[in-house]
Amino acid sequence: MKVRFGVIGVDPTLRAGFVFRYFDREAGEITALCDRDPASLEAVKQAYPELEKTRTYSDYRQLLADPEVEAVFILVRDQYHEEMAVAALEAGKHVYLEKPMAITIDGCDRILETAFRTGSKLMVGHNMRYMDFVLKMKEIIDSGIIGEIQSVWCRHFISYGSCYFRHFCAEQKTCTGLLLQKGSHDIDVIHWLAGGYSKRVVAMGRLSVYNRTRDRLKPGEKPDRMASFKSECWPPLELKGLSPVMDVEDHSMILMQLDNGVQASYEQCMYAPDTERNYTFIGTRGRLENIGENQEGSCIHVWTQRGSRQKPDIVYCMHPKDGSHGGSDIPIVKAFFDFIRDGKQPAVSPVAARNAVAAGVMGHRSMRNGNIPMDIPPLREELIRYFENGQKK
Repeated sequence: MKVRFGVIGVDPTLRAGFVFRYFDREAGEITALCDRDPASLEAVKQAYPELEKTRTYSDYRQLLADPEVEAVFILVRDQYHEEMAVAALEAGKHVYLEKPMAITIDGCDRILETAFRTGSKLMVGHNMRYMDFVLKMKEIIDSGIIGEIQSVWCRHFISYGSCYFRHFCAEQKTCTGLLLQKGSHDIDVIHWLAGGYSKRVVAMGRLSVYNRTRDRLKPGEKPDRMASFKSECWPPLELKGLSPVMDVEDHSMILMQLDNGVQASYEQCMYAPDTERNYTFIGTRGRLENIGENQEGSCIHVWTQRGSRQKPDIVYCMHPKDGSHGGSDIPIVKAFFDFIRDGKQPAVSPVAARNAVAAGVMGHRSMRNGNIPMDIPPLREELIRYFENGQKK
């Protein structure tokens, strides 16, 4: 039988677009749409004429009360994730929740507790776990060719970073910060490939560039969200149309002590001229490093012999995949349906999603309080066992 699902937050030009493009019409059926902006509801029906007669709601609670809806995609601003996910799980709906799970640790734990109590299935959209270059790095590490991982470095350059300073992500009260909002992707990948979760972090960060721009949006003025992706959006100090209020850092760095002894670092810059994630995993028998992510020419270099030469010992070439976000959006939608229909456990655990948020939250707390070390609060063991068991009691 087809999964009957609803979508909360439907603007097809934003994150919701991947659901409408990639869900399997043989496996699922969109039975309801919800958005508080009538223009977004109209836009999605124009973009996808087959949805013309689909029921629409302006209040997510109305969609959750719809008996025809079995599952929901929650694709709204981060500050609403906790409220909507808890309500959906309470209503007996299976939930695909966009990352980050929530903007606080308490919010994540409340979602997990609700999923545990209700038995409704929960999946969090960490799509990097479905990217080929990440999967290849994991395959190499798991093969043992570079030995036991001991240290991890990740540098993230973001040429379109000003985008986050045009909307809700510019303020702590609505996103906590970009080490959490954007960095949760990379923190999760580090945790996954290194085989452990952060137990203590220390971080530094500053708002040092975008706060010095002058021609800001006026209160209530709608931002041009796509302006940051245009080639003329440079240099950063000359940008126009950024948020009138901003109090999140535009560069951050965090050190993480994992519970298995691995030590890791993550550095993020939102005003770089280029865009790249560069991971390095160093083990007891070698190291690997990705060059590029999902574009043509991307590769993974592996060194297993001692020496000072530049040439790696092994090179794995990567090739672009169809679909957005490096081809990951197609399999992640399929994974949600496989989870609901067949009980097949997704690649990402809600516990892992929570722990990525927890590292980001405590990292922000560290950088905003004199860069002091912060311990990650533990999660209840019963919850850990439940989600490790595929959400089966």
